[in-house]
Amino acid sequence: MRTDPFTDTWLFLIGQQSDQLALGYGRWLVVGGFLLLLLGSIAIALREWVEDPVQRTGRDLTLWALRVLVGAMWFQGMLWKLPFFSTENGLYFWTGEEVSNAAFQIHRDLVKTVLLPVPNFYVLDLLVFFTELAFAVSLLLGLGVRITAAIGVAFVAQLWLGLYQHPQEWPFTYVFLGGLMALFSVFGAGRSLGLDAELRRRFPPGLTYGWAASLVRIAT
Repeated sequence: MRTDPFTDTWLFLIGQQSDQLALGYGRWLVVGGFLLLLLGSIAIALREWVEDPVQRTGRDLTLWALRVLVGAMWFQGMLWKLPFFSTENGLYFWTGEEVSNAAFQIHRDLVKTVLLPVPNFYVLDLLVFFTELAFAVSLLLGLGVRITAAIGVAFVAQLWLGLYQHPQEWPFTYVFLGGLMALFSVFGAGRSLGLDAELRRRFPPGLTYGWAASLVRIAT
């Protein structure tokens, strides 16, 4: 049950939210992982601020803060894909809601006949969990943001269409989230106080050749 933003944030940081408590002692691994990512994001941002005067702007600071917030959202959201190899989790419930609430019949049929049946759902659950974990790591650390954020747009579009007719959902929620992910990709938000900025310094796209140049050019 939600209380207020400050209390809820604190409870998440100390592993006391319901999704975390359901993990038992495993919640401390989740809490530790998130804190390491958060501290890593702060350390990277401080280093980039010191080493690269070009990034000492309100624009870069704002992009970093938004990256961290949305990355934390993806990290928290991945928790209700647990436990694995079970239909007793949030992903199974909400995927089932798409059967009757997707915008188009072909989408409903795909969910009902392909995604929900076991063991197909077990595979879907793993894919969604690790995809959202990748989003979280990428956004928090500013690593490969152009690629992961672009994938995130398609990921959110599926949610938008899949839950479009749900009476408890507001479709524009997904439009806003998809829009943010698109902006992160288009503006290369990882170059703002993130690891992508360091990669571009080490491997300048215009001066680097081969696979490293191509990867840096595409991902950052």
